[in-house]
Amino acid sequence: MATKRKNGTSSDMANGDSPDGKAPETAYALPSSLFAGPFAPLMEGPMRDMIALQSQAAQQMMNAFFPPQTPGEAEDGEPAEGETASGETGDGETGDGTETDWNEIVTRLTAMWQDFARQNPAMAASGLADPSRWMEMAGQWMAQFTPGQNDAANRAFADMLALWETIMGQFMAAGADPASLADLPGLPRSDRRFADPQWRDNPVFAMLHQAYLMAAEQIMDAAARAEGLPADRKMQLSFFTRLLTEAMSPAHFPLTNPVVIARTLETGGENLVKGMSHFLADLQAGQLTHTDKTAFTIGENIAATPGKVVHETPLFQLIQYTPTTDKVLSVPLVIFPPWINRFYILDLTPKKSFVKYCLDQGISTFMVSWKSADPSMADIGWEDYAAAQVEAIDAVRERLGVPAVHAIGYCVAGTTLAATLAMLARRGEDDRVASATYFTAQVDFSEAGELKAFIDEQQLATVDSLATEGFVDGRYLSLAFNLLRSPDLLWAYVINNYLLGEDYKPFDLLYWNGHGTNLPARFHREYLRQLYHENLLVVPDAITLNGTPIDLRKIKTPSFIQAGREDHIAPARSVWKLTEQFSGPMEFMLAGSGHIAGVVNPPEARKYQFWALPRPKGKTKAAALPDSLESFLDQAVETPGSWWDHWLGWIRDIDADEVKASGKRKPGGRGDTVIEDAPGRYVKG
Repeated sequence: MATKRKNGTSSDMANGDSPDGKAPETAYALPSSLFAGPFAPLMEGPMRDMIALQSQAAQQMMNAFFPPQTPGEAEDGEPAEGETASGETGDGETGDGTETDWNEIVTRLTAMWQDFARQNPAMAASGLADPSRWMEMAGQWMAQFTPGQNDAANRAFADMLALWETIMGQFMAAGADPASLADLPGLPRSDRRFADPQWRDNPVFAMLHQAYLMAAEQIMDAAARAEGLPADRKMQLSFFTRLLTEAMSPAHFPLTNPVVIARTLETGGENLVKGMSHFLADLQAGQLTHTDKTAFTIGENIAATPGKVVHETPLFQLIQYTPTTDKVLSVPLVIFPPWINRFYILDLTPKKSFVKYCLDQGISTFMVSWKSADPSMADIGWEDYAAAQVEAIDAVRERLGVPAVHAIGYCVAGTTLAATLAMLARRGEDDRVASATYFTAQVDFSEAGELKAFIDEQQLATVDSLATEGFVDGRYLSLAFNLLRSPDLLWAYVINNYLLGEDYKPFDLLYWNGHGTNLPARFHREYLRQLYHENLLVVPDAITLNGTPIDLRKIKTPSFIQAGREDHIAPARSVWKLTEQFSGPMEFMLAGSGHIAGVVNPPEARKYQFWALPRPKGKTKAAALPDSLESFLDQAVETPGSWWDHWLGWIRDIDADEVKASGKRKPGGRGDTVIEDAPGRYVKG
């Protein structure tokens, strides 16, 4: 039996006729491709019903946001007098007992969408806002792989029946006494996305979310058991299957989320109106909003540590910060933040600022602020960033009259710092750097984590197609990183800000996270292909930078290597591989938390912990590194709190000499020509 899609086309209900020849209760056409591939055995019986419910809920969500015209609806989009968008009459009550005019809510939602569609016709017609299209695309993608699980259907059916018996048995045993619900034993599966009691107290929603968790578990298991795939394709399969199962959560659709239903009744639909406003604003901006952007002003309450811009090129500005101590270490520090983000992740607020910490410990501190790419930077390549690091190092040396600097490279800037040091070592000029500290940096990309799911020939071609103006828009990069933790960085905000209509809360870290930078097209292409795809940085002399072949084994500069235990961008196992490449003295430190919180963890916060090798009695240096990360963890000592003081001790062990914080150690003093106040123009552009 064929059913009508919302767009007017016909398709079978994925072979969806019921056994008795009657139309299935859920008369919604699922994309046949979702059931045609090798995942088909998992999509039978109860699994099909669950996905059908999800698809129907997705369409109902769109009907709530963008109501379809009903038979009694006027041509201007307003329902006929006395009739709601669903063809029914009457009002409802909000949580405070007042009457809700659902006609008005529907009319407002419709008007908001129509106004947006008039201003953005291409975007409105693209299908970006139609979850039924997402299901179709997911089905087409899944059909490319071959898990090969012949007994999957039987297992899925048996598990679903067992789940039904467990949940319904618990609620039947509880009887009619609502108070006894609190005494029910725990549900078979737990997930913090369903922590609200409403997911457990109602047997319908309890069954729904438990069925979803079971289905997601089995689909992920099928992906993990895939046969006949090379390792990179199998990793891609697992990654994108996880994204699909996360997207299918019943929490993401109004009719299958009891919290959203309760909020809608309580507010009389005002949550949907406010959520619609948030949704359209994000569509217009091309980026998901995470925080109240009006709460922060760069240079005032974020990135506000005093200093001066003392050097400038078309690629970067060099900031020198004003010292806060009378004496400072003779060897200054220059920090290279990643140019994928803005530098002020290391200078958020005074309590979280690594920059202020360094100043308060008596370190002359410089920061590079990279320019966000524009069309004029289309031909900027990786070697230009390496040359920029050398220029910044030399600018600091010349300004302060010192032979060498300490250098920090964070993420991609750390990877580049290693390449820069290899270039200088080959030239016999590596004495310009007294020490190198690497924050969550990688040089061997053989185990670089889930980001590699985005790196194959097809996706590299797609990335090239996005850089039509000579640069890759930072919003694409932001989306890629958000997808690595989609429940926390994507779907939580869809629920809170679109469905529940909550206001955005001010959060400095999320403000920084949403302030992306564009990347030059040439650099982006070279970095992804040569490092992530071909892993050439660890092949001696395979890469030439500024006319110099590089070999990481020639790096003898003392190195401090920091990794995050829960880092999803630069996994600790991948960061550890730096220790297998360098020839000089090294200290490795594993921080608690991930790519950001594992770095930005000031001592006053008293959060997390770190692991480092103990120092032998009477020695100032840590013991020699073992051969593997596992051996390191066996020998390392866990210390509660921040690792910043531990790093400071390592810096002082290299050179503890101090000088007065006078002359050009205080930027902008008498006779000192500077360009402008920190944080400079580039960070705002």
